[in-house]
Formats: sequence, structure tokens, C-alpha cells
Amino acid sequence: MSKESDMRDGQDIGSSPNLKSLARSEPGQIVLVLQGGGALGSYQAGVYQALHEAGIEPDWIIGTSIGAINASLIAGNAPQNRLSRLREFWKKMEQNPVWSFRDVFPGFNEKLSYWATVTNGIPGFFRPNPLAHAGDSYPLGADNAGYYSTAPLERTLSELVDFNLVNQCTPRLTVGAAHVRSSQMRYFDSRDCELGVKHIMASGALPPAFPAVRIDGELYWDGGILSNTPTEAVFDDNPRKNSLIFAVHLWNPEGAEPTTMAEVLNRHKDVQYSSRIASHIARQQQAHRLRHVINQLAARLPEAERNSEAVRELAGYGCPTRMHVVRLLAPQLSREDHTKDIDFSPSGIMQRWDAGYRHTMAVLAKKPWVGEFDALSGVVLHEQMKVFPEAAE
Repeated sequence: MSKESDMRDGQDIGSSPNLKSLARSEPGQIVLVLQGGGALGSYQAGVYQALHEAGIEPDWIIGTSIGAINASLIAGNAPQNRLSRLREFWKKMEQNPVWSFRDVFPGFNEKLSYWATVTNGIPGFFRPNPLAHAGDSYPLGADNAGYYSTAPLERTLSELVDFNLVNQCTPRLTVGAAHVRSSQMRYFDSRDCELGVKHIMASGALPPAFPAVRIDGELYWDGGILSNTPTEAVFDDNPRKNSLIFAVHLWNPEGAEPTTMAEVLNRHKDVQYSSRIASHIARQQQAHRLRHVINQLAARLPEAERNSEAVRELAGYGCPTRMHVVRLLAPQLSREDHTKDIDFSPSGIMQRWDAGYRHTMAVLAKKPWVGEFDALSGVVLHEQMKVFPEAAE
């Protein structure tokens, strides 16, 4: 595991004795799981910055959509260059309005940024596809059927990501995409196949804005359509390993009852893209508890019984691994609405990046994965709200 330090506010935070000790308390492989969410993904960059400064580099990164893009920027660069590459990417994403009304009309700059993005795209990310407005039945072709072209993103990723490094599998990289014809989720994994820029773009090809991306003759859309929270890839991995999983969520699964149409649109997106994470985790906790129960029951059998073919087959359903899931949740900013995932304004990017950094530094200081736990618990969830309640800002 690499130990890199970075300068922040004139201090070498990575050399702090308090942070150095963190790397010795990690229970198993470090997994970073990054949800999809467009502009909200700057929060993930802040999370990585905190881990990086603590000398904690992930062994495995799993991402969907913007999470796949951030993951590729980390996996596709040497540890000492990862943070600068993330900064370079997010700087390219900034949508700066020509005129500033910040001091006169609070929030107006963000609206200008939104309309500039919808109208003109973002130079390093996507550009309008004029033919998409020629009519709903205009034959664009399967590879171009989207309101925007993501050719600029392909150039940006080709400049910032070294796919030779990605395919060295240190860290392992997994990105999720939805197979258009079959509606099946597909995880492209650097452990099992060679990844390239098309795999990252496929993971972020959210229709109808972006066209599907063709890989090995088949078309794929954004993986967030089917599973925007790809933690399942860790739970289903073979073989499973003891893991400390930082699950970085961008959409809030809990929220107040909406009373305006703006609130309805905002809450709808949160519900849609939070991917029922609470029920997913609950089912995994039950399943892994049963695996531990099987393991302990098998251990209580006489040796002759344990070695029989029938018992060995049944005992194979058991598993002794433990996975600590630390859930980090992006905050809702003031005046935030349903357009937040295309809020590429400099202030929006900065606020979310800073929140990710602060939240992760707080959880690293707490180290909730250290201690005594129920012997039958295979999945231990550490909720952000219970670690630092100020996160609900």
C-alpha cells in the first residue's frame, strides 16, 4: 500500500503521526465504491484526497458513471499524481458564467451555469448534438442516439488516464454498465479483462443525454440505470476477502416530504438514484450472518463428519470474511434542487469537494472499524450520521 503525502494549507498532513497510524488499523483490503451522480462526483474527489493524505490508497475501486470516471483517474495514475489529475479533470469541468451576479442575486450564478451547461455542454466533457433535435424519429444511428456527443470526454480521459497503469490492476478497477439489449448489469473488471477508455465512457453513457457506447460489438448505457450503488460487486466477489469499504454516496436515501414541484423533482432524483441502499445492505448483513453461522456449525462437527464430501459441499456456503462498510454521504447544499447533478459551477464543485474531504477526515479520526464486533456479523455498517452528525448540513 502506497504512502503518499500532499501539501494542504502549508502543512504536510500526510506526515502527521496521527494519520500515519491509520494505515496499520485497516481490516483487510481497502475498497472505494463510487456512486454515479454527475457534478456531485466532486464530493468523491474530496473523499479520495483525505484518504490519500492519510496514506491510504485503495486496493480496489468500483465506480459507476461519474464514479467510474473518478475511479479511472485514480487507478490510471501513479499515487503521487492521482490528486493532481483529479484536480485537473474537475477544473476542466467548471462552468464559469460570463457575468457574475453573486453579490446581487445569491444563487443566480448557479442558474447561469446550469443553462450554459444545457445549451453549450462542457468543452472537456460533452457537446450538443444538433441532429438530435431534428425530430424524435430522425435516424441518428445506435451509436449517436443522444442529445449530446461525449467525444470531448474521450479526449479528456485519454489525456489524463494511463490505461496501461489501469490494466496493471494495482489498484483493481471495476466499472458498471447496463447492457442495452438485455437490461443486464455488466461489471468490467481489470482483473478479468483489459479496460480502455470506452469502458469508462460506457459506464457514464446516461440516456437520453448521452449515446450508448459499443464494446465488443454490444451497446452499453450508464450502469446507474440498473445499479447506481455498485457495492454489490464486493459482496459477490469470488473469492471474498476481509474488506474495509468506503461507500461514497451522492444521493440522499432519506429526505423530507416535498411541498413544491421543485422539491418533488429533487426528491424524485434522490429516491431514484440512491438505489435502495438501505435494503441492499440489510440483505447482505443477513446473508453474511448466515455464512458465519454455517462456518461455526461446520466447525462443531466431528472431524470425520467435516471431511465427508456432503458436509464439505454444504460448508462451502459458509464464509469467515468480515466487511466493514463506511457510508459517506454528500451533503445537500443551500438552494440545491433537481439540477444539482449538472451544477458544474466552481462554487458547487468546491463546496462538495471540501465536504468530501472534511467528512472523510472525520471518519478516519474515529476509525469505527476498530473494536470488538459480534462474531456472527459478516457485514458491519458504519453510518456517516452516527460518526459525525454535522454532516447533515
